[in-house]
Order: sequence, then C-alpha cells, then structure tokens
Amino acid sequence: MMEDLKDIRKKITDIDNQMAELFKARMEQVAKVAEYKKTKGLPIFDPEREEQVVRNGANRIEDPKLKSYYVNFLKEIMELSKDYQRNILEGLKVAYSGTEGAFAHIAASKIFPDAKKIAYSNFKKAYDAVESGECDCAVLPVENSYAGDVDQVNDLMFAGNLYVNGMYDLPIIHDLLGLPGATTKDIKTVVSHPQALSQCGGFIKENELAEIEYSNTALAAEYVKSKQDKSIAAVASAESAKMFGLDVIARSINDDRSNTTRFAVFSRADNRGATESKHPYFSLLFTARNEAGSLAQALTIIGKHGFNMRTLRSRPMKELMWQYYFYVEAEGDIYGEEGRACLEELKTCCDKIKVVGSYNTLHSQED
Repeated sequence: MMEDLKDIRKKITDIDNQMAELFKARMEQVAKVAEYKKTKGLPIFDPEREEQVVRNGANRIEDPKLKSYYVNFLKEIMELSKDYQRNILEGLKVAYSGTEGAFAHIAASKIFPDAKKIAYSNFKKAYDAVESGECDCAVLPVENSYAGDVDQVNDLMFAGNLYVNGMYDLPIIHDLLGLPGATTKDIKTVVSHPQALSQCGGFIKENELAEIEYSNTALAAEYVKSKQDKSIAAVASAESAKMFGLDVIARSINDDRSNTTRFAVFSRADNRGATESKHPYFSLLFTARNEAGSLAQALTIIGKHGFNMRTLRSRPMKELMWQYYFYVEAEGDIYGEEGRACLEELKTCCDKIKVVGSYNTLHSQED
C-alpha cells in the first residue's frame, strides 16, 4: 500500500528538524575551529582537510545513485563553514613588512584574504608586533629560490619566541609597469628594489634601460605614477599596477620564471597536533657543542630517527664570534614518539635546541 503524501512530508519535516540541530552543533564546532586558527595564525582554507572530509564522506554512502549528491552536500557545507569562519575572523590582524602592493602584502592577502593586514617598516617590527599582541600573526619571507635565505628572519626565529605554523610558496612574477599608453619603446629608465632589478637583468640589458634603485617594488610603482613621465617604468607586480593606475607594459620579465619566495606564518602559539597530514614538516634550530664531530653527530641523530632533511643551513651567532647556529627543515612529526626521542638524544651533542614549528607547506592561493 502506497504511503500517504502527508505522512511522507511529516517524516521529512522530522528529519529536517534533526538536521537543523545537527547543523547547529556542527557550526558550533566550526566556530571553535575559527578561534583555534586565529590563535595559531592558520588560514581558513585547508585543502588537505577538505579532501579528507570528502573522501571519508563518500565512503559513508553505499548507494551509487546517492554518493555524488552526498559529496556535493558536503562541499556546500564546507563552503558555509568557511564563510562562517571568515565572519568570525574578520578581526584577525596580520603583520607584514613592506607596503601595500608589495609581494609581502600579496602573500599575506592570499593566505589571509579576510584579515586586516598591517604594514611595518621592517621584519623585526612586524615580528615584535605579534610578540607584543598588537597583531595575531605575521607573514614574513624566509627564503627565495633566486636570492637565497632571508637572514634577518632566520635570526628572529632563533632569538624570538614565535612559532612557525605554516609555509607558503608564492611565485614571484615581475612585470614592467608604466603610465597609461606607454609602450616598451617609450621606456628609458626602470625603477625598483635592487633584488627585483637583478632578477630582471636580462630584460633590462636587452632593452638598454637605465636603473634607479628603490626601497620597495610597490613604492617604485607609486614613484612612476608621481613622475608622470612615460620614459620611466617600474618593475613590480600586476597588483601594484591596479593600485596606482598604471599599465602592465610587459609581463613576466624575470630572468628565472621559477622564481619563488617562501613565506612563513608566525604566531604566539605552536601548531602542535593541528596538522592531520601523515608527513608534516617541521623547523628545528640548534647549536652544536664546540667538540669535534658534534655537528655530524646531530645530523646522524636526526636521520636515525627517520626524519628526511629538506634544508640545512648555518648562521653566525651575533653575540659569539665564530659560533654558529643551524637551521633544519625536515619531513616528519617532531611531536610524535620518534620526534621526542630525537630531541632527547640531540641533547648529547647540542647546547640549544628549539623546535620553531610544525606545519604543512602549501602554495598560497586565493580560494
């Protein structure tokens, strides 16, 4: 006997009532996630977590006719969750060094699109702003594939109290920006940060352009705007062109098209237990004892406990002549059992050991 439509609709209403309570309970947990991310300086978008939710969710539904609908349902729920988190995190304050339109600002905007970005004149001031509680987190460069390490930030990692809770690789694309209507043939002089000029040396030489060094790529674009001279152009980002009303005369003029800067997110709390990746990364700083073979012993210990080192570099200690500290970035869970054993064993050959943070490495992007 066919069930009455009225009865069917009543059952749907009862189910909807249950779903409403579950939705409320889920969003309460989402709010806790948002507060956690604010404390740790983590971005809203976590592609690995979303992929895991969809994968696990698909396994709950055996009926192939319903599986795809349930996956779409989950994706919609996650979009709502991200919107809710953005609403909660509107007050997040992110420090960076530079000015609006510069690559550090671009990186901060891609990682935290909904947060308030606050510019500081140098790396230390941005770092100190987080230590003092003036900002919630800082986005600072630690390495460039073309120019190498950012030594000042490495020194802050060693001497400061903040943790790294994320690493984001931002492709650096330099464009030639000029006044509206200007062409490459009009340009006689280029203005930019010395590093940007160096990275575009081939283009500059080929076009026989004079160079003027400037403190910042975005400020160089502002300078071009103020001069109102079609013979002067800036090497900067396309974002700077939009900001100052300039045209992109030539795109991607880098000598090295794979130029990438790695930015770290610093916050006052560590990211312990936050990553669900089976292979998170971590940064470790240490000083080897002034004994023969101590550095080799330290590296052997790290490898013995199963940690695959991706980066090893040294920096002189300012207060001690001819003494160095070492920075290691490795793959693995430094907070797990093997990690704890590794840190304990390192005490036999190292004077200072500092875990800077555990994190995932992502390509920063707008989502």
